[in-house]
Amino acid sequence: MGTTVTDPLVGRLVDGRYEVMSRIARGGMATVYLAIDRRLDREVALKVMHPHLAAGTDGSDFVARFRREARAAARLTHPGLVGVYDQGLDGETSYLTMEYIDGTNLRRHLSEQGSLTVGAALDLIDRVLDALAVAHRAGLVHRDIKPENVLIAADGRVKVADFGLARAVTEVTSATTGTVFGTVAYLAPELVARGNSDARTDVYAAGILLYEMITGRQPFVGETPIQVAFQHVNSDIPAASDRVRWLPVEIDELIGALAAREPDDRPIDASAALELVRRTRTALDPETLARRADVRPSISLPLATDAGEETPDDDAPGTALVGPTHLDDAHESPETGPDARTTRFALIPAGGTVALPIGSGIRPTADKPVPSRRRRRLIWASVVALLLVGVGGSAWWYVTDGPGAYTTVPRVAGEAQDAAATILTARGLTPDPVQAFDHAVASGFVVGTTPAEGARIRKDGTVTVTISKGQDLVPVPDKLVGAQQAAAEGALAASGLKATYLDGQHYSDTAALGAVIEASAKSGDQLERSSAVKLTISDGPAPVTIVSVVGATQDEGSKQLSGIGLKVALTPAFSDTVDSGRVISQDPLAQAEGHHRGDTVTLTISQGRELIEVPNVVNKPADEAIATLQAAGFVVKTGKPLGYAVANRIFSQSEKAGSKIPKGSEITLSIV
Repeated sequence: MGTTVTDPLVGRLVDGRYEVMSRIARGGMATVYLAIDRRLDREVALKVMHPHLAAGTDGSDFVARFRREARAAARLTHPGLVGVYDQGLDGETSYLTMEYIDGTNLRRHLSEQGSLTVGAALDLIDRVLDALAVAHRAGLVHRDIKPENVLIAADGRVKVADFGLARAVTEVTSATTGTVFGTVAYLAPELVARGNSDARTDVYAAGILLYEMITGRQPFVGETPIQVAFQHVNSDIPAASDRVRWLPVEIDELIGALAAREPDDRPIDASAALELVRRTRTALDPETLARRADVRPSISLPLATDAGEETPDDDAPGTALVGPTHLDDAHESPETGPDARTTRFALIPAGGTVALPIGSGIRPTADKPVPSRRRRRLIWASVVALLLVGVGGSAWWYVTDGPGAYTTVPRVAGEAQDAAATILTARGLTPDPVQAFDHAVASGFVVGTTPAEGARIRKDGTVTVTISKGQDLVPVPDKLVGAQQAAAEGALAASGLKATYLDGQHYSDTAALGAVIEASAKSGDQLERSSAVKLTISDGPAPVTIVSVVGATQDEGSKQLSGIGLKVALTPAFSDTVDSGRVISQDPLAQAEGHHRGDTVTLTISQGRELIEVPNVVNKPADEAIATLQAAGFVVKTGKPLGYAVANRIFSQSEKAGSKIPKGSEITLSIV
């Protein structure tokens, strides 16, 4: 029955989002599926970690690093890197989603072509190194550069795959079992001998890859993986021109530099290697760049997703798994073609280099005679001797510096201090408590540890345990409201708090400009240190437009001005033209600018005409009397009783002397 039928994940909706359409490839670490992202309606490659890897004492380590490395790879953005979109956990299923590349991989391409032209090989390694340079600058090392992890899209784009899982597999196995997984044909000597790797390890693999693309063969071959590994550690890469005679010395020098046995003799990282590749390319003539080694292509194998075909087992002798894209990590598939010499292998650190083959057998090349039976016996005897030495050394190493000397930091976060100490002591660890405030964890309980939960640590190591002192509370200072802004902000800072401010304009008839009108916390409230207290700052009284009340009665004018927030002052004054009780004038005038609520407007109120005391002019000479009354502001009218005047004196006056009458009133005088 076909894969699409027998695989239980096909047809399932993972995490409520990814509909699994078919299986692309299956390997020792994970299975890759073609899926549809129903949320974004796009095809993705869904990589699902095998459930058995999450089981056991080290399962949590693997899952944690799987996720951490997936996040690290997702931060890398480059056209030459397969994009990582998402990672998550659906029940027991740990997965990550990646960009789906419709095309093939370099392994299949080489099996069909045999070799590439010099120019095409340099172009392809240029793109691989350009992508690796981004990872190296971010502190990531791929650790498994090989043809299966170089994808070639249908439109010619070249993509480097499997940053996330390849690094996670390497780190977890090294930390737990002392085993380094990889494809032996491309592993650098330092990774084989010591388990060490850095950016130069990827550069070495790129050099082997370039050798294979140009010559159609791998530089080192052997009947067993350990033989190949031994050659990587103890022999320099043979010159490519030994196999392809017409190759120029520049190609030999380039491959020799990239795949130098000593890491210090290689370019320091992919950026430096890329510069060397480009410099070499410019030194070659067009005829050389267009030539290709005469290598017969190997037989192309069917795709792992061909209808009605079960995905081959990557550990079965004589089988090879070549999917169209997204082949898994170092264990995804054995290599194919006439020079595919290696599958998986394991290294057991034992003070020297001991390699233990755990994959299928290795076929001899067609152009190299099979060793004699006696020679094979000698080789296997050597292997057995090396293994015996390795196993003995490994046992000693295991309990002194290897995994046996280490444990993992248990989870104690949230435990009481005494309980946490008991848990750590049971693991052989020494707790070192330190106190710290924490807003979420109650006083006396564990906030966290250093090293963190799950980290590897020697069994006699010390773990710093952070114990919560509870929240770090401080009181809100007194008299914030009414204080000027600068003073309030300083008082908050002195208490370990910070001031923030309410946006907008806030007018106040009572608070001065710049004074605090309101605070979000009351004096004496307890807040966590560094909390913010929001202050409302006064912009002073609101601006007003003064209206005219001239001619209005005193009551009307006062009421109108008070209604818009102004104060009113009254000044009485006599007026010959304005009726008593009405506004003669105002100060400030109407429409005056720059005035605010609470300002004072002075109104001049008419008292009517002024009252003047009438002087006594009886018996005074007529001319004198008239002049006196006119000077006082009266209008004088004269008359002669009996029709004539004798003495020309005032006989009587129409208004009683000493009385007060309005200025301008008329007084009639009788002259005799």
